[in-house]
Amino acid sequence: MKLACVVQRFGPDVTGGSERHCQVIAERLTERHDVTILTSCAQDYVTWRNSYPAGISRSGSLLVRRFPVVQERRLGRLAEMSELVFTTRGSPEEQEAWFVENGPQVPGLVEYLREHGGEYDRILFWTYRYYQTFFGLPVVADRAILLPTAEEDPLVWLDILDRWFSLPAGYLFLTPEEAALVQSRCAGRLPPSSVIGCGIDPVAPPEHAAPLATRGVKDPFVLYLGRIDRNKGCETLLEYFGRYLESGGPPVQLVMAGFANLPIPSHPRITHLGVVDDAQRIALLAGAKLLVVPSPFESLSMVLLEAWNQGLPALVNGRCAVLHGQVLRANGGLSYRYAGDFAASLAYLLTHAETARQLGRQGQAYVEREYRWPYVIRKVEDFLQASMDDSATAPRAV
Repeated sequence: MKLACVVQRFGPDVTGGSERHCQVIAERLTERHDVTILTSCAQDYVTWRNSYPAGISRSGSLLVRRFPVVQERRLGRLAEMSELVFTTRGSPEEQEAWFVENGPQVPGLVEYLREHGGEYDRILFWTYRYYQTFFGLPVVADRAILLPTAEEDPLVWLDILDRWFSLPAGYLFLTPEEAALVQSRCAGRLPPSSVIGCGIDPVAPPEHAAPLATRGVKDPFVLYLGRIDRNKGCETLLEYFGRYLESGGPPVQLVMAGFANLPIPSHPRITHLGVVDDAQRIALLAGAKLLVVPSPFESLSMVLLEAWNQGLPALVNGRCAVLHGQVLRANGGLSYRYAGDFAASLAYLLTHAETARQLGRQGQAYVEREYRWPYVIRKVEDFLQASMDDSATAPRAV
């Protein structure tokens, strides 16, 4: 098959979740198919400033075609538009204008799809919330496969998405909860779909990781791994952990690894490591008592899969349907909704070591069953082939 993968950013310095998901899927698809990446020249998702040269280049086995961003993101204007459409819904024109402001504004990519989209058998679009997908998918809807990475945030409830969600020829979802969310927003029947998740390789202990004690990490510790941001639930995590310490629970350190977008309290039981490399990441997951995932919005938590990949139990925000569903399916941890059950669940896992280890082993078995790459890519391949077969047998207009 000749495939195109459309994504907002792509490159060696790009680390976003949907961008990474696009890259690893595309790299595996190129083993059997002709795959082109269609993307912007931006590297930074905050400004969408052009960083990569426009035109054609290669990334390993992938052909990459980049289009310039014609307007950097205007954060003040985007904030105004968000306030309007997320509180009062706004008019259809105002909601569409939000997607323009959110960017990255790449009209050249949309025009390329208009002129050359028919040359591809299938065009896979990553994440519905950005310009290139919102405006590009309708142009090639008859061959578009959408990986929406939809979350239960205010954006998904915009009125103009009712009909838009019915446009793709098919869907690839990350979790059953994401599929149910999009189904609830789709006008009419949901197009054909499959839940594929994301693959993860077995992990080996790092050969050269700096000892954790040299970074101020003390045993026992619980781990938060990822961007430290209000939108990721970190402000609430710090509040709940502070209440846990005040309640007199078993002593433990909270270690936070990742770029911080909010102030982290100076406290002897809280350690911020900043961004860590892969070896240190693996060492932290191997040494922690459990992983805490406080995010209220997820379409799939890769860090949760990373923890289970090393047999680590998890404590997750039960208000997030995706996290709660992942933990239930894996039986790999506990969920919390309020400060009280956060403290109780944390204390339980710290004082019931064998139960915690068993939860971690169950999470590891779940990853082995559902998230190894051969299984994930086979589901993608089967779905793409089925969509081609359906197109070949569909009645033709006369």
